[in-house]
Amino acid sequence: MPYGYWGKMLRINLTTGNIKEETFEESFMRKYFGGKGFVSYYLLKEVDAETDPLGPENKLIFATGVMTGVPVSGMCRYAVGGKSPLTGGYGQSEAGGWWGPELKMAGYDGIIIEGKAEKPVYIYIKNEEVQIKDATHLWGKNTDEAQRIIREENGDKRIRVAQIGPAGERQINYACIVNELKHANGRTGMGAVMGSKNLKAIAVRGTKKLEFKDKQKITEIAKWFSGYLMENPLTYGLYNWGTAGGVMGLSKGGILPTRNFKEGSFEGAEKIWGKTMAETILKKREGCYACAIRCKRVVEVKNDKYTVDPEFGGPEYETVAAFGSLCGIDDLEMISKANELCNKYTLDTISTGMVIAFAMECFEEGILTEEDTGGLKLNFGNAEAALKLVEMIAKKEGIGEILALGSQRAAEKIGKGAEKFALTVKNQELPMHEPRGKVGVGIGYAVSDTGADHMQAGHDSLFTQEGEVLDSIKPLGILKPIDPFDLTEKKVREFMYLQFLWSFYNMAGICDFSPVPRGSLPLDKLVEVMRAATGWNVSLWEMLKAGERGLNMSRLFNLRCGIDSKDDRLPERLYQPLEGGSLKGVKIDKDDFNKAIKKYYAMMGWDEETGIPRKEKLEELDIKF
Repeated sequence: MPYGYWGKMLRINLTTGNIKEETFEESFMRKYFGGKGFVSYYLLKEVDAETDPLGPENKLIFATGVMTGVPVSGMCRYAVGGKSPLTGGYGQSEAGGWWGPELKMAGYDGIIIEGKAEKPVYIYIKNEEVQIKDATHLWGKNTDEAQRIIREENGDKRIRVAQIGPAGERQINYACIVNELKHANGRTGMGAVMGSKNLKAIAVRGTKKLEFKDKQKITEIAKWFSGYLMENPLTYGLYNWGTAGGVMGLSKGGILPTRNFKEGSFEGAEKIWGKTMAETILKKREGCYACAIRCKRVVEVKNDKYTVDPEFGGPEYETVAAFGSLCGIDDLEMISKANELCNKYTLDTISTGMVIAFAMECFEEGILTEEDTGGLKLNFGNAEAALKLVEMIAKKEGIGEILALGSQRAAEKIGKGAEKFALTVKNQELPMHEPRGKVGVGIGYAVSDTGADHMQAGHDSLFTQEGEVLDSIKPLGILKPIDPFDLTEKKVREFMYLQFLWSFYNMAGICDFSPVPRGSLPLDKLVEVMRAATGWNVSLWEMLKAGERGLNMSRLFNLRCGIDSKDDRLPERLYQPLEGGSLKGVKIDKDDFNKAIKKYYAMMGWDEETGIPRKEKLEELDIKF
């Protein structure tokens, strides 16, 4: 019997109403490990270049990883993927919370959604009971109300609900999927794909027991890690201040995106960082399934200006920066309200904040006027205008209808030079990390299969000196500190090895904040957990090769869709000097950067000019499509 997984996928065709189970062998799981591996496998096998991302032929794949549901901190994540309406290519986003483990406990490793329902529906799964139910009464409702109704009509408060709100229903290009009202599959527009299929939600209740090969070893490591993580500054900091605890350090270091990436330091950073949140509006700390790190924030605001419901959790770093420093706003309560609205409507907070900052710069440059904005004064720092824009985008009202396209397409529609203020890679907006101060992040933005993505590898700033963090990744062959501004082969090699590891995390369902380098679970302990869960004699080598396989597969899908080396580039702004902050005047050298990208291709076993994986590399990784 398999350990740690079931060897079963659900395939649900919403056009025909057909529901069936598909099984797979151990070798399939050990080759792809779930998550990103499953998404890229099914997209390559079943979705062609001509497929409309918002058409019924697109597939929407929910995939847990082999480690999802293992009761150790960080083993909770799942991926959702399909052809992206935002990039036109490989789309995928991960989420934590409890939904992934719940699907495992219902007896399934993933779900493949096909076709389109004639009217709004939701899928209800309770172990072997799988139903397509009418959701006409749920369509148009915000996520909190829809979740409440689904639980009430099925008579179980413990049902876990992954769903879309009105932004997903309206197929906004950067709509996300939210579970438990606060854990988001945020990027690449998978909420729009879900909306295009008239699928409101997938509600899951599982009561099965997931079997592991060595339960005692898992319990032993889980207990050890729960104690050890509080001794490690990286994980203890996440518990204490949440992900927004990094705001002040980034601002002082000149790498906090400010006013649409014009500057790298924000004068209002102290008002919005994690410590201020903890001392003012924090209600409690929460974690995902079986996780002792508890980096999730739950905030509450009740005053004459704002009311923020703790049901929707609280803003992560990306949200704090996207609605805060990026827009020149230092109002933490407003940022928390924006986070609540995005979770209600299911908008990706990164793209939403970036689109608003884009609009603000266009307004300040005279490209947009009050006549265009419906009277809104979209100056940087205008919190009320930013909040109003969230509503307008979600409802496609006024200027919000144009901004709902995403900043790149909006800029093309607006014209007048707006394009230079739209900061995207492969049409996806930049996350809240400044590559001019850590160029490895820039390499990750450029070559990411999903468009600009900060979760491609550990960030440069972690590895600039000897110490515990660098020691933790020496088993990968990264042995010496590397300057964050370095763009030589040393940086490319460091990035590539780390990218293999983080790609594997996205396949296996592992949170990046649990194991090294961003977390504190050592690589040898991670290997031990995997062996205990599955019974496989797995090795770090096998994990890294799996991660490499996943990267090559998603690359092949993008190439199929016409996304190639010409798209592995950065916005021009990042080749221009920062206008403010401690790194004022710093920029990325474009020629050096392009040389680094070609070095990356060569090290990956891809053609150095085209970025196409060589036949021999695909044969080595056993990729055949």
